Amino acid sequence: MKRAMRKMDDMEAAELLRSHGIPVARQLLARTESEAVAAAKKTGYPLVLKISSPDIIHKTDLGAIKVGVEDVFELRKEFKRIMRNAKRHSKHADIRGVIVQEMVSGPQLREVIVGGKRDPQFGPVLMFGLGGIFVEVMKDVSFGIVPVQRHDIKRMVSGIKGYKVLKGARGQRPINFRALEGCLLSISRMMWKLEKKKSTRIRELDINPLFVDDKRCIAADIRIFV
Repeated sequence: MKRAMRKMDDMEAAELLRSHGIPVARQLLARTESEAVAAAKKTGYPLVLKISSPDIIHKTDLGAIKVGVEDVFELRKEFKRIMRNAKRHSKHADIRGVIVQEMVSGPQLREVIVGGKRDPQFGPVLMFGLGGIFVEVMKDVSFGIVPVQRHDIKRMVSGIKGYKVLKGARGQRPINFRALEGCLLSISRMMWKLEKKKSTRIRELDINPLFVDDKRCIAADIRIFV
């Protein structure tokens, strides 16, 4: 009998990545407005607020996310708005609260996307591309069959049309390719390890964005189906 696909809770998905050595933006779960205020003191401003629910997939479409919250007054207002929108559009959703997340920023920052899917013929497959319009409009992505090796990762990264953006354009420095390659290798190893456990086998994975710059690589938004 085929198992039903389940979306991991956001905090659960983030912890899964961390447990496999994949850097994730700092985030705390707030069940109440007061908890959100306390969490913001730890993450600092500006920050990101987003609904936490295994039943809500497209947070932006529901108005259940806010980027660039600048102070406690905006935080209180946006916390109420996000909770209200989530409950209004998904009356039966399991709403865990609102995630208070550090806002990753920097002059050298670039966005990439990492995807994964379990193909019925090839098994787990890893996808890589630039974020934003590159993936949405140009479909500028590359693929590798898990488990991938470092030379496979190098081919995937250099094989996209937007590779020049990662190498540095308009005065930007090249990203830390070693950090990006290590991150992609860790994701591949995680998928391969969980492939052997049918109950937690990854059916779909979407890290968008994964931020990279000349120093680090860090996952900001994660969606995993098992």
